[in-house]
Amino acid sequence: MANSRDVDEPTTQWPTYEDGRAEPAPPALPAADPEQPPIVRPTRLGGLTRVVIFTAAVFGLILAMCFGLRALHVLPSFDNPFSSKTTDRSQPVLLQSMRDLSRYVAADGTFQVIVDLQEDRNNVPDFLLNDRTLFVGSGTVEEYVDFGALTKGALTINEQAKSVRITLPAPQQSQAALDMQKSYVVAEQRGLLNRIGDAFKNNPNQQQRVYLLAQQRITQAAASSGLDQRARANTEKMLGALFARLGYTSVTVTFANP
Repeated sequence: MANSRDVDEPTTQWPTYEDGRAEPAPPALPAADPEQPPIVRPTRLGGLTRVVIFTAAVFGLILAMCFGLRALHVLPSFDNPFSSKTTDRSQPVLLQSMRDLSRYVAADGTFQVIVDLQEDRNNVPDFLLNDRTLFVGSGTVEEYVDFGALTKGALTINEQAKSVRITLPAPQQSQAALDMQKSYVVAEQRGLLNRIGDAFKNNPNQQQRVYLLAQQRITQAAASSGLDQRARANTEKMLGALFARLGYTSVTVTFANP
């Protein structure tokens, strides 16, 4: 019976045992066929992955419901939590003075000037010490006649001849008033040491010199622009029309020396 091949060879119904092992060896897997594609078995999702997917789905559903209710004007609009906000903490306007004016503004002119102001040091490179500002200033200058300065004998009236003679003070020129909506800084160049100094000190009047220089330049330019002659001519026309309505046919206006 020991010589029988049916008894000596292991049967396919019983697993074989390897030497030194108390458990049966796993059955051998069949060889893969190179002509057939490999079988991809589906893998199960882990518990954490399922929780993340479920949470994302619930969150997306809540957002969709919120946007839908907002579109129907059921919920109020949601503002950006990081949007910019401007707070005006200005104090009430304080009246400092008040005065009555008797001036007649006969003419005015609008001027524009380009100010290129630079401050540096000798024998020091500009990239270290340099403060240059390019500013475009726009301002208005008025030419007026102050009727409050008339003397007692400045007005002479001849009723028979229907004539009037009036002597006025010379027209005066006001300081230029900058229009900050039309004035702007084109460019600024500052050296390295200037920028470092700005980090440790604050100078709110840094551009005040540029504004003052623009105001002075415009005022000087208006003095030679012909505003004085225009103011004289407009004042004569205004007084001539005024006295003509009162029945006077001859109006002579003279100006005192400035």
